[in-house]
Amino acid sequence: MKSAILVKNNKPLIVADIELPKKINYGQVLVKVFFSGICGAQINEIEAVKGEDKFLPHLLGHEGSGIVEKIGPGVTTVKEGDHVVMHWRKSLGIQSSTPTYLLKGKKINAGWVTTFNEKAVVSENRLTVIPKNFDLRTAALFGCAVTSGFGAVNNDAKVKIGQSVLIFGMGGMGLNIAYASSLVSAYPIIGIDLHKSKLMMAKKFGLTHGIIPTKNLDKKIREITDGKDVEVIFETTGNSKLMERAYELTPNDGKTIYVGVPNKKISIYSLPLAFDKVLKASHGGSSIPNKDIPRYIKLVEKKKVNFKKLITHEFSLSKINNAIKLFRSGKAGKIIINTQR
Repeated sequence: MKSAILVKNNKPLIVADIELPKKINYGQVLVKVFFSGICGAQINEIEAVKGEDKFLPHLLGHEGSGIVEKIGPGVTTVKEGDHVVMHWRKSLGIQSSTPTYLLKGKKINAGWVTTFNEKAVVSENRLTVIPKNFDLRTAALFGCAVTSGFGAVNNDAKVKIGQSVLIFGMGGMGLNIAYASSLVSAYPIIGIDLHKSKLMMAKKFGLTHGIIPTKNLDKKIREITDGKDVEVIFETTGNSKLMERAYELTPNDGKTIYVGVPNKKISIYSLPLAFDKVLKASHGGSSIPNKDIPRYIKLVEKKKVNFKKLITHEFSLSKINNAIKLFRSGKAGKIIINTQR
């Protein structure tokens, strides 16, 4: 079974054949993985942003889609043949032990869900069943990108009709935040990004104004808002300087939502938090997969939304390092890995 393995931090992943665990344990499910998204979380793991990685070598990936091949003892929420979304947020069912794979007889660690592999042993509570006629390529986005982005708008920021929104970073997460903001009739919805092409793409998903950052950022924003402060600001890049800037731009009665994980410590002036200013770090948009995913599927089926357009590039598993390089460049929307190609 081919899999992409993180052997050493800040080095390319190794794509190799590994052995599945010989036994599917209590609460575990064997899934044939068809599609996986790439998220900033995997880049953070590769770069050890959160500190020393004590589990190397290990598998990666936390959003994907596939078909259930086998279930372990105690599993009740999925069955063989089910089509599923694979997600990192907890949902219904058992939280199992984590599986151990082998590479040439040596141990390879894995979490409760991994998706950069042709097959995966997944904890039951990291799976949500979807209709068999639903596109698995699109379904992979529900593992993180859509649920986290939409959740950041609906759950964390609770954006209201007509509120102004500013988004730092128009990658996969920023696109979903713009999309969700447009669905709740926010206005204006302003995006900031270094790449004009991404700002243009984002306008297909509800972005009303795009800005390439300059020294006159404040002036440009106020020209769009008729001199008013932006009410809700999302920071998706994880760049510590931009996180500080997003907070500075937020008025004392506004909200700053950190969606990206900081690459360094940040420094803010905290006094406004004692009054009406809100600073919140989003954790997967506080999404509940078994409730949110069916809602989004219903919107797709009723042609209210089209998530397929979010995907700008697709790579085979053997080319995953090329996909990661493109992700880091900031020049892509949502990147999908076809694990069976």
